[in-house]
Amino acid sequence: MANRPRILVVEDAEEIAQLLKTNLGEIGAEVTVVADGRQALSMAQSAHYDLIVLDLMLPGLGGLDLCRALRNAGRQMPILMLTAKSSELDRVVGLESGADDYVIKPFSVPELMARVRAIFRRMELSRAQKANAHHEPLRFAEFLIDPVAREVLRDGKPVALTSKEFDLLFLFASNPGRVYTRRQLLDFVWGSGGGVYEHTVNSHINRLRAKIEADPAHPILIETVWGVGYRFNRHFVA
Repeated sequence: MANRPRILVVEDAEEIAQLLKTNLGEIGAEVTVVADGRQALSMAQSAHYDLIVLDLMLPGLGGLDLCRALRNAGRQMPILMLTAKSSELDRVVGLESGADDYVIKPFSVPELMARVRAIFRRMELSRAQKANAHHEPLRFAEFLIDPVAREVLRDGKPVALTSKEFDLLFLFASNPGRVYTRRQLLDFVWGSGGGVYEHTVNSHINRLRAKIEADPAHPILIETVWGVGYRFNRHFVA
């Protein structure tokens, strides 16, 4: 990244926090460590961070609640969640709370650093796409997508989407009627590799539907193609 990325590490285990600070510092990041969830929420709401590395179990305010609070407040920085819980349900709950990725404790430092680097690569790609975008705004139903500003408006009012939710929506709306498998969506939006799993797509699409569908339980914009993947309903694109 052009400037030193700012990372907020929210971890109450001092040994792990220092391990993270040391390794993240070695890739040129400016790292701030905080052990309390409520203090972390205040810091993340009042200052800019390029990434939050967030433990699930925290004093004051748990990681899931902190993640939800940031997303509800419109804060869209990437969140990498650390969790000792390894069941698929726990991972899905974390993703549906707004986390972009997760690493299970005890974690491999090389794996965690690979995840962080992948997040930064995607951020750089997003900035480059924004700087060089020549796309006209896309319209569907009562929505307008501005790919240059990376903004979605609903009847002229902003819709708060995470970076991944925006990328998914823009990809779908740019290619109405095309069916994408979950693997293809991972490759296009998350990039290949990085240990991201296909249920990540399901979680993000569920969150996206909750924000744009009139009835998320019966979606008509982003359709499920059973046994294959998803497609955007071509009848709603202007």
